[in-house]
Amino acid sequence: MKSQALFDKMAAAVKAKGPELVKMGGAVFQFVVSDGGEAGKFILDLKNGSGDAKAGEDAKADCTITIADADLMAMADGKLDGMQAFMGGKLKIKGNMMLAQK
Repeated sequence: MKSQALFDKMAAAVKAKGPELVKMGGAVFQFVVSDGGEAGKFILDLKNGSGDAKAGEDAKADCTITIADADLMAMADGKLDGMQAFMGGKLKIKGNMMLAQK
């Protein structure tokens, strides 16, 4: 799963700048890589304490983002526009959609 490297970068950023990111994020994000199995579930907590980033599921996430591994990497690389991915059905958002734009 190529997006694991992206999740690792998110975790490193939260460790380095957690409180700063919590001020900007203010929400718990659940990422689900649709073709990633259990390894494709990642929680990015930018709401509580100094933040947290880890593998797993959070049923109470403010925003759940579901996307295929290749599409997530294309978005991260700037090759796929988030709005186009959403409108084309490649990106699914559950919960507060406005948070996904952060």
